[in-house]
Amino acid sequence: MDRFSEYRVMWVMVFFDLPTETKLERKIAAKFRKDIMGDGFTMFQFSIYIRHCASAENARVHINRVKNYLPSSGKVGILCVTDKQFGSMELFFGKKEKPPEYGGQQLELF
Repeated sequence: MDRFSEYRVMWVMVFFDLPTETKLERKIAAKFRKDIMGDGFTMFQFSIYIRHCASAENARVHINRVKNYLPSSGKVGILCVTDKQFGSMELFFGKKEKPPEYGGQQLELF
């Protein structure tokens, strides 16, 4: 299989709804966002972050990292999709369709 096949390359999406009623809850939510961004995730939409991964194995590494960052309360979902599936997403700003903006390409060193 091609090393960069659209079926091998993965996108990891993290969806979350964290409590932010108190100062401590806001601090915990901000730390979670900071932690996943430090692991290469970028904001796709508010409370939805995405990360490009070269393979399912690489995606599993980043999913496990997100699990280590989980706060004690709130809802967090993690979804992994192929590049092919991600590319078929339809995005709209109002009624105008806009093609997806892909994150920066990641350099791999061997």
